[in-house]
Amino acid sequence: MTQSIIKGKDTLTLQLSGIETTFHHIWLRDHCRCEACYFDTTKQRLLNSATIDEDIHPVEVTVNNEKLHVTWSQDQHKSVYDLSWLQLHSYNPPVLPKETVQNEKKLLSRQFWRTKDMENNMPAVDFNSIMASSDASDGEAAIKDWCEKIWRHGFSLIDNVPVTPEATEQLCEKLMYIRPTHYGGFWDFTSDLGKKDTAYTNFDISAHTDGTYWSDTPGLQLFHLLYHDGTGGTTSLVDAFQCAELLKKEHPDSYDLLTKIPVPAHSAGEEKVCIQPDIAQPVLKLDANGELIQVRWNQSDRSCMDSWSNPEDVPKFYAALRHWYKIISSPENEIFYQLRPGQCLIFDNWRCFHSRTEFTGKRRLCGAYINRDDFVSKLRILTLGREKVLETL
Repeated sequence: MTQSIIKGKDTLTLQLSGIETTFHHIWLRDHCRCEACYFDTTKQRLLNSATIDEDIHPVEVTVNNEKLHVTWSQDQHKSVYDLSWLQLHSYNPPVLPKETVQNEKKLLSRQFWRTKDMENNMPAVDFNSIMASSDASDGEAAIKDWCEKIWRHGFSLIDNVPVTPEATEQLCEKLMYIRPTHYGGFWDFTSDLGKKDTAYTNFDISAHTDGTYWSDTPGLQLFHLLYHDGTGGTTSLVDAFQCAELLKKEHPDSYDLLTKIPVPAHSAGEEKVCIQPDIAQPVLKLDANGELIQVRWNQSDRSCMDSWSNPEDVPKFYAALRHWYKIISSPENEIFYQLRPGQCLIFDNWRCFHSRTEFTGKRRLCGAYINRDDFVSKLRILTLGREKVLETL
């Protein structure tokens, strides 16, 4: 795989798959995987990176059997690196084959949708298949399919669920651990204001995400309507990522503003609770590469916005909200669906908005939150395979 080694003052340059890529000496020493530096059983570092000499350099470098062997100036420490591992983690420039990157993106691709895409075509899985799955090598195929549907579309229905909170809780735990909050762990509630939140009323609640008042917003949310003897209470779903793309195209300035203006939020209905995030986040949260990773939107829980780095942004912000609301509330983007006993709904709370229309009569609902990191861990392991996931560490 390698044809040459070029030694620089602070770097080694290798030719991997015909491409020259450079590694800093200190980076290579920091990523030694010998048993003194890395505990393979737990996949954890043992080396204290701060103890590496800032001028560390190799005193001997060889390549044998597709491995790079380095003896370091500090303590004559010996490191061995698989060339395939170096290729996977190369950074200056990256040389990972395009097909490898594209394959992972394909396996974990998302399908943005509008109302017409989901009418009579809602993604769904079967409760009995999920519950029959096991941790055996091929036993989690149903859970894998479930995870992929949630990730790809942002939500999934689960059919043939016994109409009991016990069965619903077991379903949640089949996917991942239930996240406890001040609402409890697994919820079973009616519109009795048992908790001081509008979810515990019969009010109309517009499209939103839950938990904008938490720094760690819940990743997934599951609902099961156990009983309703009245009218209304229809649920809606909105693909907020699709809507963000529309906003970016139609009103780029508004999109840009909603990625920057921090929006404070709170939960303060309970007597002993006043939850606020450590740092207020914008409506549209981007990663370091400018890609949208989360939408945080809840008109009800927004706090007083009295801290502006530029007061001239105030009217621009409200104009952006109008543009945004017009898109997310459009019948083309918001699909309404009547939940029923025996069918659960789970959705990505970082991507999909949900709502509920006003209702009459008695309505009993149960459900839970599930942490996003835990869900994504299961998704990647089931979809990519544990070995492929470990290669990225």
